[in-house]
Amino acid sequence: MNAPIRTSDTAGATPAAAPPKFVHLKVHSAYSLLEGALLIAKLAKLAAAAGMPALGLTDTNNMFGALEFSDKVAGAGVQPITGVSLAIDFCDARKDDALRKGGVQPGNPHRDGLIALYAMNEAGYANLMKLASRAHLGTSDIEPPHIKRADLEKHAAGLIVLTGGPDGPINRALEDGQAELAAARLTFLKATFGDRLYVELQRHGEKREIECEPHLIDHAYSQGIPVVATNECYFGAPSDHEAHDALICIAEGTYVSEDVRRKVTPEHYFKSANDMARLFADLPEALGNTIEIAKRCAFRPKGRKPILPSFVTTKDGATSEDKLAAEAAELRRLSKEGLDRRLEAGALAEGFTREDYDKRLAYECDVIASMKFPGYFLIVADFIQWSKANGIPVGPGRGSGAGSVVAWALTITDLDPLRFGLLFERFLNPERVSMPDFDIDFCQDRREEVILYVQQKYGADRVAQIITHGKLQARAVLRDVGRVLQMPFGQVTKLCALVPNNPANPVTLRQAIDAEPKLQEAAKEEPVVARLLEIAEKLEGLYRHASTHAAGMVIGDRPLDELVPLYRDPKSNFPITQFNWKLVEAAGLVKFDFLGLKTLTVLQKAVELIKRGHGFDLDLPGLAISGDDPKVKAAYALLAKADTVGVFQLESTGMRESLKRLKPD
Repeated sequence: MNAPIRTSDTAGATPAAAPPKFVHLKVHSAYSLLEGALLIAKLAKLAAAAGMPALGLTDTNNMFGALEFSDKVAGAGVQPITGVSLAIDFCDARKDDALRKGGVQPGNPHRDGLIALYAMNEAGYANLMKLASRAHLGTSDIEPPHIKRADLEKHAAGLIVLTGGPDGPINRALEDGQAELAAARLTFLKATFGDRLYVELQRHGEKREIECEPHLIDHAYSQGIPVVATNECYFGAPSDHEAHDALICIAEGTYVSEDVRRKVTPEHYFKSANDMARLFADLPEALGNTIEIAKRCAFRPKGRKPILPSFVTTKDGATSEDKLAAEAAELRRLSKEGLDRRLEAGALAEGFTREDYDKRLAYECDVIASMKFPGYFLIVADFIQWSKANGIPVGPGRGSGAGSVVAWALTITDLDPLRFGLLFERFLNPERVSMPDFDIDFCQDRREEVILYVQQKYGADRVAQIITHGKLQARAVLRDVGRVLQMPFGQVTKLCALVPNNPANPVTLRQAIDAEPKLQEAAKEEPVVARLLEIAEKLEGLYRHASTHAAGMVIGDRPLDELVPLYRDPKSNFPITQFNWKLVEAAGLVKFDFLGLKTLTVLQKAVELIKRGHGFDLDLPGLAISGDDPKVKAAYALLAKADTVGVFQLESTGMRESLKRLKPD
């Protein structure tokens, strides 16, 4: 499939569209953390405005934005090319014997350089995810992310590789004066990838590029490897260079005024095809090969329907319909048994009969089965029941899931929806299909035990936490930029105080400047403040770091790196997905919330202290206590007065003001 070509209508006959001259293959989005300054949405607009038929994404050592890039760029009418820049270590046990015998010294371990890899087809995308996962999960805590030669050989199918430009392993060997090492590395890549290897040429005006280029061309021609022209794009226009330079300083803890530090040139911007055509006018084949690569990489990743592991064992050869029917039958059986136990243990809700409960249960089971979600309920019920059986405190239920009688019968929640008049349709509604999502709270101290149980049940390679990306918000970006500009700490703190702090609805820097005369005056009076605000505004909203989502988990029916690339948070013992919670769901994984709640831990300790000091067990959550109990009414009186400091979800200023007005009873 050829890359899509744009055409324009003219009066009279429509002339044939001019063939495209160039396609950017080396673009770094904001997911190249504190390195790329281009959000995915901005990239899509840039490519469409430039008339680019295709665009390649190669974020450094991660695929955080792969699925978002695929959707948004395709939505802008541009063909997305899914890629990644990965660090490679050539110094492993499989080093060429001939190279060692020849006395050629290898490059620094784990620092041999970055190569760019692109998915040509579905098999290539699968290998791309494997390699991106291996770069993080296959290294120790003290090593930077990288892959080895053996990894590349194992997962080369369906991939195109570029040699990486000035930061690639070929260029680095040439810079070190090791032409034989460069040739050996190129020979290995050619043997591994064949006609899917391209020697990469870049012209940003750097001395190292100029000195290496003749040698690169000689090596390419001598080994029959095509050359390709690329431009490492970190920002949108030359005017963004100063802000990007500050971003690099934020990343590396340096100052803008320092001379000896990492820098990129003003030429590392999103050049037009005409600019690139002029730059490589002497090597038209290097330009043409960008179009060839785009045509060879017509595949793009798309979303999947929800995938869950099978909870019920079925016979070999069972279809998905057979499995769904078996899980629906199991859900009905367990729900019926659970409802029997619930109703035997206590009185029916006032005004309701047993038939009312049976009818509601049957209705919910029908809806759950028709929406193909019985497996979700069974999985959630299983780990909650295990937690309760092992004395791990679990929340009684909150959110729309508390409106389900099935959830109550399975002990996922402890609230009788009929007693409290809660609606099931707020949780699941056939007319508005969306994944069910129980908000599940566990004792903070023992949450990890539940996760370990799930890993043991479904497989450690099929369970992971979810990534989250922290952004440079208005106040944070002012502090970071102020530091790299070496502005006085007190001055920056005063400027930050002029930006409203509203976590629920963050104020942008532009909104703050427009609304605050003191910020405007400070910018007029001091050039350094104007510079601070200008740079900070350009960097605001970029991603600063990656960490682990507080609650989100995914469970797959196969090794997760076959569905999403994986990452490792140095602060966590568990693998995490490289896609955020929205994108993991788009990739077909179902999100489960495992929130560690301090309040549950405090309540559990209180129960233990009461038993130790007074000799009796306190029933939590105490739902059997009558609402007419005087002490219950006294507790509601405290709520009505907003005396709720320390009460989960009711202690914020906004909630306390609402309680005063609502007067709950």
